[in-house]
Amino acid sequence: MATKKEMEVVKGLDLKRYMGRWYEIASFPSRFQPKNGVNTRATYTLNEDGTVHVLNETWNDGKRGYIEGSAYKADPNSDEAKLKVKFYVPPFLPIIPVVGDYWVLSLDEDYQYALIGQASRKYLWVCMNAISFSLLCIFFLLKSGLKRPIKSLLCLFVLIMLLLSGLIS
Repeated sequence: MATKKEMEVVKGLDLKRYMGRWYEIASFPSRFQPKNGVNTRATYTLNEDGTVHVLNETWNDGKRGYIEGSAYKADPNSDEAKLKVKFYVPPFLPIIPVVGDYWVLSLDEDYQYALIGQASRKYLWVCMNAISFSLLCIFFLLKSGLKRPIKSLLCLFVLIMLLLSGLIS
């Protein structure tokens, strides 16, 4: 049986430029995000120690849901954009740490659009850090997806999600 090639990630990620609010445009469904969540976003703030404060928010039935955590480079000596994210559950009584991968698979040179995933390929997010959206972003993501092991399935998924969300017509 053939083994899957490890997904390529961005190299030389500038964490300072990456900070700010990122909006989820499309994603693979996950067990830890509400099915009917809207206006899903993540806000990243660089801490003095080089770690990142993470605030994930979504609205479901008009109610805000959120969780706070931290992110850090999986290997501080690597220039690869492979981070670990750590959240504590339940959020109101943080006792159990949950750690996951956060890999920046693709990022435009202006740090406006990003494709986020992880090694298992179970989770994938298309994010932007501005409210406005352009066709240029779609072309960037589609072109990027074609170069990666995710290939055409991702491209089709992104296009369908964008059409369904009304961001393109």
